[in-house]
Amino acid sequence: MLKEFHNLYIDGAWVPPETGRTAPVINPATEEVVGLAPVASRADVARAISAARTAFDEGPWPEMSVRERSEILIRMADVMEKRQEELVELNIAEAGSTRAGAQSFQTGIPIAHFRDMAERVMLRFPMEEPMAPHVGVGIGQGVIRREPFGVAALVSAYNFPLYLNLMKLAPALAAGCTTVLKPAPTTPLEAFILGEIADEAGLPRGVLNIIAGDLDTGVELSTNPMVDVVSFTGSEMVGRKVFEQAAPTLKKVILELGGKSANIICEDADLTKAVGSVVRDTILHAGQGCAFLTRTLVHASRLDELTELTKAALAAVKVGDPASADTVMGPLGSAAQRAKVEELIGIGVDEGATIAVGGGRPTGLEKGFYIEPTLFVDVDNSMTIAQREFFGPVGVMIPFDTDDDAVRIANDSEYGLAGGVWSKDPVRAYAIAKRLRTGYVTVNGGGGGLTPHGPFGGYKQSGLGRERGDAGLDEFLQTKTIAWGVASG
Repeated sequence: MLKEFHNLYIDGAWVPPETGRTAPVINPATEEVVGLAPVASRADVARAISAARTAFDEGPWPEMSVRERSEILIRMADVMEKRQEELVELNIAEAGSTRAGAQSFQTGIPIAHFRDMAERVMLRFPMEEPMAPHVGVGIGQGVIRREPFGVAALVSAYNFPLYLNLMKLAPALAAGCTTVLKPAPTTPLEAFILGEIADEAGLPRGVLNIIAGDLDTGVELSTNPMVDVVSFTGSEMVGRKVFEQAAPTLKKVILELGGKSANIICEDADLTKAVGSVVRDTILHAGQGCAFLTRTLVHASRLDELTELTKAALAAVKVGDPASADTVMGPLGSAAQRAKVEELIGIGVDEGATIAVGGGRPTGLEKGFYIEPTLFVDVDNSMTIAQREFFGPVGVMIPFDTDDDAVRIANDSEYGLAGGVWSKDPVRAYAIAKRLRTGYVTVNGGGGGLTPHGPFGGYKQSGLGRERGDAGLDEFLQTKTIAWGVASG
């Protein structure tokens, strides 16, 4: 059954796009049309921005108390939870996530994060605090205020549609910003559901606006002078363009971009546990995650053992229909993405790396954008496949000799989003983690990537700014000092 959205969500109303067009949404597992989404023009985007600007300058949202905004956002979380099963089915259909992944990473976790922002982080984050009296050059005191940044343009990627949408919306709305949300063209349906949820929860008109369209609509978001901050998730190539487009109007830009994260397996690691993380980060959502640990750096003395464990586990992965409860890995998001992954696999072979398992398309799956879980060995960190992001179910195994060697290889990347360390010595593992030039590191499989309180973001070409927790909320707030003297004359 088709899920059809023919209208954009602008200023609290469902309005037809100027283009009069809708675009099909394709199920990546079946290649069938599962939905329709409206195609906005630049004029439509400008209309949405204008609505957000008016809602910020004249509406109640930025002037509400923290508690008043919190109550509305909690109602939104309540409605999301009521509609979670619907969101799960929609996610399977448009993103190709497995049922287990759709229930957890794709919907359950982001809804919980949204609620956490409304219930906990927002209520304890001080929006106004006294400034310590100053004695010296002058005598005075005052307050430090945190105020909403303004109109926020939120542009998300295709791989985790609801998760990425909510990781942007939660802090932006909690801070008091008004928003224009642009989902990825291939996975727009879950975003438009949020418009229905906003209506039911009583979010004031103009606070959330939802548009969909091609690259031209994104250009309007990053160049329009009425937008104050842009939050973008996607490739580093497009992220650079967003940064350039925002520069003439000096917008604040938050970028969550690519990664080629290293998972360091020391010689004393428990390989029966470590191999689980190696396999998980290869196959989770078919490897379509920027923070997945797809470069496995293993001590040379354990290379053969870990390789054999990983090969056996990847060969046993059930690939197929993501709607089936027993499917472990589904398809890539599009034919274009599969072609990119296949091209990189070919480059790896040409550069001398060896495919230990996988490397092709699964037999018996003529429809759908599938790739076998794949592992490369005989890899040097200078190779293209060790430096470029696959964004597919492909991992590389690289040996090291010392901890210094492991750190050097891990940091020898233009990216710096995530990392992992495995050792039975927690002091040693922590010492290695501190030296990694990445935004977050897990030790012995710790779930730092799942907590709503741990800031998430990258070093180097992996981006600018942070999401989640206090740091994520702070990205959408301006800081103002109001000071006064204690004596006149």
